[in-house]
Amino acid sequence: MTMIVLDLTGLKCPLPALKTRKALAQLDVGARLEVRCTDPMSLVDIPVLIQQTGDRLESTARNDAVIAFVIEKMPAKDEGPSPATNID
Repeated sequence: MTMIVLDLTGLKCPLPALKTRKALAQLDVGARLEVRCTDPMSLVDIPVLIQQTGDRLESTARNDAVIAFVIEKMPAKDEGPSPATNID
């Protein structure tokens, strides 16, 4: 599997989440993205982003000021059936 490293150290909210979203959109299903951040808000923002995108947060680790997230790109969420239309 492919592992891409995205170094976002030094960037402040909302840039880490925005750049992570953009990078995830370009990945193939099954690829992994390691995101490195120093903004403490990324501990909240990145997991929320992953919940929204439907991808999988494999791990979160902190080493001094650097927070590292490993994310697996998952298949797109099924939008489900479209609402029924009533045609008379």
